[in-house]
Amino acid sequence: MSEPRYGIWIPVYGNCGVMNHPLEPRDASYSRAKNLIRLAQRCGFTTTLIAQHIINPRNQELDQMETWTTAAALAEATDSIEIIAAVKPLLFHPAVLAKMALGIDAISQGRFAINLVSAWFRPEMEKPGINFLSHDERYRYSDEWIRVVKALWSGENVNFHGDYFHINDLKLNPPPIAKPHLRVYVGGESEPAQELAVKEAHTFFLNGRPIEVIRETIAQVRQKAHSRSQPLGFAMSAFVIARPTDSEAEAEYQNLRAMVLAQDDRTELLKGVDSEVVMFKNMAKYPGVGSNGGTAAGLVGSYETVAQRITEFTKVGIDTFMLQFQPFATEMERFATEIIPRVRALTEESEAIANAKIGAKNFRF
Repeated sequence: MSEPRYGIWIPVYGNCGVMNHPLEPRDASYSRAKNLIRLAQRCGFTTTLIAQHIINPRNQELDQMETWTTAAALAEATDSIEIIAAVKPLLFHPAVLAKMALGIDAISQGRFAINLVSAWFRPEMEKPGINFLSHDERYRYSDEWIRVVKALWSGENVNFHGDYFHINDLKLNPPPIAKPHLRVYVGGESEPAQELAVKEAHTFFLNGRPIEVIRETIAQVRQKAHSRSQPLGFAMSAFVIARPTDSEAEAEYQNLRAMVLAQDDRTELLKGVDSEVVMFKNMAKYPGVGSNGGTAAGLVGSYETVAQRITEFTKVGIDTFMLQFQPFATEMERFATEIIPRVRALTEESEAIANAKIGAKNFRF
């Protein structure tokens, strides 16, 4: 069992938990994102995710950070952390997106990746007049879209004729620094999402869920992925609340949850959700704090409890944790100081036990 990677969600909406926390007002500015990612890099975090919307799903009157310009700027502002930009294929022609990604790959010196998400919020497509395809057709579109993008990342002349795109003798230069091409993440919870991840992704992004649900999902996806030449990685989102004791962490969870309920401003968001999207049906089972499953993963507890739960998720297959905190900077530093070393110690202990068992078995034979 290897030690996992840790990343952070850039707060593109202003915050990830309570939208207007008394210690952390809503702030979707680039300056805040830059300060957070630089702090994350110093704290030992190795990746970050920038979600994509062109309008804030809670209310289009609210600020919403633009993903791809932010990714390019953060690539210049950092020197070691991986930068993952989410992309909705309906918003970009694959040739345009492929070239943009190559540009950020060059700026970052090979640290850039994309997270392919097939869209769930109808208004951000319908308001600008973009055809919002049905759920399953969005995944068929995404499948063809990413195949075009990957072909254009190859550095070769591309001719492609599919159901949605026609590319004629197109070659993009310079080729990517990342080899053989940029890393691709895929997020989603439906069967088509799983199938797309198995076919085209390096890593499948899971929303935070209890460990028994994650274990079952990973087993299902691995069964689909048995014919892959390279193993599929698994990343999971989670909102962390860590304190010296379980009771202190639970008290802070209740405090944050009360503020979330008092400020519930998701009316416009929920009205705009495509009814076919599986994610929101599943998320309704696990109310809590944070986006994309948030506290449903159970990373709420004492330092020892949270470290142990991370280790348990790692054992079932999660290799990357994309995390949210509040107040973000303070709690991220707490995680780096209190949780990461404990997980490292548990990982080393687990590896030592496994190696001892292998040694004992070899000795008997």
